[in-house]
Amino acid sequence: MAASKGPTEVVPSRRGLSARDTAYEVLRDRIISLDIAPGVPLDESVLSRELGLGLTPIRDAIKRLALEHLAVVHPRRGTFATEVNLGDERWLSEARLALEGLAAELAASRATTADREELMRHADALGREHTATGVNEHDASFHRALYRAAHNPFIEVTLNQYLNLSLRLWYYCQAGTGRTHEPDKLPVAVVAAILEMDGKRARAHIEEHLRRSSADLRAVM
Repeated sequence: MAASKGPTEVVPSRRGLSARDTAYEVLRDRIISLDIAPGVPLDESVLSRELGLGLTPIRDAIKRLALEHLAVVHPRRGTFATEVNLGDERWLSEARLALEGLAAELAASRATTADREELMRHADALGREHTATGVNEHDASFHRALYRAAHNPFIEVTLNQYLNLSLRLWYYCQAGTGRTHEPDKLPVAVVAAILEMDGKRARAHIEEHLRRSSADLRAVM
């Protein structure tokens, strides 16, 4: 897999995002899904042409990716997509268990009507999905929605970083084995608890969901 796929049009203002945020999301998702493989150089000029974006937003996006451990800068050599370290799974799971439990508990008291509707939509989609890519995408969407529903920007930023790294591990292991994890009904239970404003139950369900996911990933490794 390589960083270059040929000309691609990306609308900088999609979903109201700036050019910089658009560049970040596109490159983030390509690195996570291994469309840009571990160790592949991130050529700013090539990416700028592919995405139809200027060099400045590309550079800003790459700097952000480096801070989030999805890219690494080697002096005099350039910038590359980071290698995948399977040993990170343990540390990521420990951190996510603590913080996502808190996020779910906060969401139970802070989620808006729109937040709850979005959570249920993603949880329902995840529960019906069986393809590897589909499960990964819906699971990521559900977790990102949960972080937003906590309405704590520091928790949201931190958890998104951990999610990105965890999701990349899933893609990496699936690529090597062809196996996938089964869809999980627990996100629906998380949302039900949030709808009932039961923070303790929401925390318990999301923590169990993460433990199951971690066990599934370890089985694939």
